[in-house]
Parts: sequence; structure tokens; C-alpha cells
Amino acid sequence: MGFIARDDNRKELVVALRGSASVTDALLDVNILLVPFLTPGVKLPPKARVHAGFLAAWDTVAFQITTTLAAQRRLHPGHRLVVVGHSMGGALATLAAVSLLQLFPASPMLDQTRIYSFGAPRTGNAVFAEHVNSEFGKRAFRVVHADDGVPTMIPTSLGYHHHGIEYWQHEDPPAPSTTVRCDASGEDPCCSASIPSGGVTPAHATYFGIMVPTPFCL
Repeated sequence: MGFIARDDNRKELVVALRGSASVTDALLDVNILLVPFLTPGVKLPPKARVHAGFLAAWDTVAFQITTTLAAQRRLHPGHRLVVVGHSMGGALATLAAVSLLQLFPASPMLDQTRIYSFGAPRTGNAVFAEHVNSEFGKRAFRVVHADDGVPTMIPTSLGYHHHGIEYWQHEDPPAPSTTVRCDASGEDPCCSASIPSGGVTPAHATYFGIMVPTPFCL
């Protein structure tokens, strides 16, 4: 499901979460019921709701990740936390970051927890998105490559809403000139939401010129 790495040069503890690579994960992806985010030690707004399958997937690794991070935080209290994921892993990274920010508050002297997601689907409703935005602001980086259909595969008509500011690389090659910083609504109609979802397109397998390793992660 993922791993934890430590970068002493950048003074970061990095939690990386993968996408779907098994039938079980795929079934979780399809479980799109919006449910309350009920995790011990984590308090969200009462009306915040998240994808049931993604929450179940996060719950399977939450204890191991938090236990490992607690040990690393004691040894390296000056390291900031970075959570990253591709596809479903990007959704899990968002759930993880929301949890970890409350469980491991950042030092006022350090930059706080950051989220980097690539090709991530919508993860929760508008209340959840607003909570993520209020907690992370510009420290939540949500990247979409060209016509990658996964970020828009779960429609807003089901009550879902993207969090954060989208960075849309609308064409290749990857460069500042081919990447747009979208508006803060999370659902900028001029960015990737302007393209009807084509599901898992070739663009989903490549981000910033880097191919997703096999087995393919949805």
C-alpha cells in the first residue's frame, strides 16, 4: 500500500501511498458511498464525508503508518511531513495528511504538512474539501496530466468535490508554459474539468515525463 522514507538533506519524512494494484483495491475504488470520516484522534466538521472505499483502504494502514511516524518524529523532531500518492494513492494521501496533521501537529518553526497528489480522484464532499483547504491551503498540490480521466471519473453529481488548487499540465512536454495553476475552487471549469472523463487514459500512466511503474496503479 505504501512506504515511509526519510530525507535528511531536505529534513522531510515522506509517506508515499500507491494506487490500485489488485482486485481488492479495484473493488474499494467502486465503493463510492460518501461516509463520515471516523478515525480515532481525528475531528472533522460534522457534515464532512469521504469515499467509503478510500477510507477503508486508509484504515488498513493507518495504525502502522502512525506508529512508524511517531517513532521517527521522536528521533527527528525537526523534519516536516510530506504525504504523496498517485491515483487512488493520491486520495489516500489526502486522507492520511488530514489525519496525520492532527495526530502530529507541526512545530510553529517549520513548514507544515504538505500533500502532493498526481491523477487523484475526488475524495470527499464539498465540506471535506473546504476542511482540507482550510488546513493546508497552498500546501496541497493536486496535479492532473492532460486528459487523465481518473480525477473526474467520480462525478460531482454524486456529491463529490475536489479539494485544493489544481495544477493542470494540459499538454506535453512538461514545463511551466504547459502547466496552469487553476482557481482555488477545486472545480475550475477551465482546467481538467473542461474535458469529459475518458477513464484511465494513457495520460494517467505518466506524470512529468515519469512512467508509473508496473504493476499499473489505477
